[in-house]
Amino acid sequence: MLRIRLNELGKGNDNGPLQADVWRWDGIGWNEYITQQDEDFIRTEEELFVTIPAEAGLYRVDYSNKPYEAPYLLPEWVGDDLRTTGLHPAPFNLKEGTLWGYINDEGRVQIEPRYEYAEDFQKNGLAIVQRKNSSGLIDSSGRERVKPIYSFITPFSEERAVVSDAKGYTFIDEKGREVTSARYDYLNSLHEGLALFSKQNTTGGQSLYGYVDAQGKEVLPAIYLDANDFMNGMALVKIKEGEYALIDPEGNISHTYNHPFVGSPGDGLLSYQATENGKYGYLNTDGTVAIQPQFTSALPFSEGRAVVNTAENYGNAYGLIDKQGRMIIPAKYYEVLQLGEGRVAIGTPVFPNQPYRGSRYIIANAETGAILSNHTLLGVNNYQDGLASVYDAKETFFIDRTGKRAAQPPVIQGTGTLTLSGRLIRADIDQRTAYYDRQGKQIWRQNGVIPLRPPYSVVEKKYKPNRDYLVYYPVVEGIASAEVSREVNDKLRKLSLAEDAGSGGATQDFSYNGDFSVSFFRKNLLVLELTGYRYPFGAAHGMPTKIYTHTNLRNGRFYKLGDLFKPGSRYVEKLSKIVGKQIENDPQYSYVFPDTYKGITSDQPFFVDNEALYLYFAPYEIAPYAAGFPTFRIPYAEIMGLISTEGDFWQSFH
Repeated sequence: MLRIRLNELGKGNDNGPLQADVWRWDGIGWNEYITQQDEDFIRTEEELFVTIPAEAGLYRVDYSNKPYEAPYLLPEWVGDDLRTTGLHPAPFNLKEGTLWGYINDEGRVQIEPRYEYAEDFQKNGLAIVQRKNSSGLIDSSGRERVKPIYSFITPFSEERAVVSDAKGYTFIDEKGREVTSARYDYLNSLHEGLALFSKQNTTGGQSLYGYVDAQGKEVLPAIYLDANDFMNGMALVKIKEGEYALIDPEGNISHTYNHPFVGSPGDGLLSYQATENGKYGYLNTDGTVAIQPQFTSALPFSEGRAVVNTAENYGNAYGLIDKQGRMIIPAKYYEVLQLGEGRVAIGTPVFPNQPYRGSRYIIANAETGAILSNHTLLGVNNYQDGLASVYDAKETFFIDRTGKRAAQPPVIQGTGTLTLSGRLIRADIDQRTAYYDRQGKQIWRQNGVIPLRPPYSVVEKKYKPNRDYLVYYPVVEGIASAEVSREVNDKLRKLSLAEDAGSGGATQDFSYNGDFSVSFFRKNLLVLELTGYRYPFGAAHGMPTKIYTHTNLRNGRFYKLGDLFKPGSRYVEKLSKIVGKQIENDPQYSYVFPDTYKGITSDQPFFVDNEALYLYFAPYEIAPYAAGFPTFRIPYAEIMGLISTEGDFWQSFH
């Protein structure tokens, strides 16, 4: 990185802080914002400066005095239930890992962090939480109303929540009781008193769909090839190939449509294809043609308008039409997104030759098609109460219905979303969470220092050289020797891939996210989990990585697997047999590819805790990608004869 001093600009400045922004020309405009790194090696009290990458290119530095502004005051929020909406889920970085709890409107902890994940409280006073990879429900006092025994729980709808376990799907009521012992292959939330469910066809073939009521009773049997939720007293179902129908809650057919495809109704219109693999148009609910087939895709109508595509061969030429089929926004854009409240976002690729890397958006009036703001946005969300959360190359903020930056704070550097949360505003920016009051004052943020035991702590540092590369990496503080401390932290930074990433742009063909957590700490041994996810642009999926570091904080030594065992103990052979037996005998490892496991290596990835050694494999190594990192637990009691109990590794945590 190159440093440009701004000292002269700061002299005699009494009009507020000096704000400087750096932009890079991307061949189209000054669209690449250069994030300023908050690193120890460029931080100084005496100098005011910006940094630019040590790469050839055109750069622009904008600087100005940012005056001190009085906060914009909105009317006091009034909620339906202050007791429940006054609690907000919040993640805490602890030596036990990242755990979720709840804070109140003042930012004070009300429910201690003990969950792997926590969701917002619902209007019924219940919140979904996760422990040991299972979901349960708590009330606002933190008391368990449903123990974490389900693989997932949906939000309540019409006093019922869908839950799933090894036996299938069912309903629970607001007291946490299962309303029926029946289980289904699939069960959706209640809509107008009925819920869509599916069962495997007993004669083989595809699943069939039907509807149950709030007590789990089958009101309409599973006889439909496909089906949708009830809306305005009607639901669209597929009777057989080439035949669809609108039915009422008793199963009576209101209208039948004999077409190869008919889509869900929206605003009284249904998209359809008149011929197999033909173009799409729209039907009235009575089956008459409202808009002739002419589109290569047609989304449901909403607020009297629908997004359509006219491009052939799976291309993108999206526009917006009204209910008469007239174009409000011409069909020539890579994306058109309906945001609600009469507004749309029009998207064009950031990199025209790489459209899969994301779009630039501008805001338009959905009724007239008029462009409201030409300010380039890189992410947009739907409108709620006149506001939409957006972000550009630099900041995340609200826009109002004019399409311009709203008076409502906060404005936060980074990429993410702002969400109204009772009296507060939740900010999820660059994969970290904070809360602000309605005047823009930060009242809580996710901690960046993890206390271990005096004098030790782990400090979180952020490395974001461009918008497609973000790493949080650890810095261990409290190590007595300055030289050892530097060596330890230099190695952690390198293992975290928090260096030499470049400034991004069209030449970077991947995105990367990295993070860390404390996996285990005891005596002098600190085990950190370093995770990463590299996504090659345009690929079906990215590749996750996981590294555990085992560091002695007294001498700075990084341990390898072999350091745990006695010399000549043949630990590789013996551990290989133990893992092989687990694969052979334990049903949880049935996903392992046959004949792929050939034993472990001398430097097999591993981690330790109080009770056991864990050996793991990378995705695809011995199992499908969906299996993640196959991990095998080996209690110390099973291998004590191999362990060097007088060795430096064992003694570091015993």
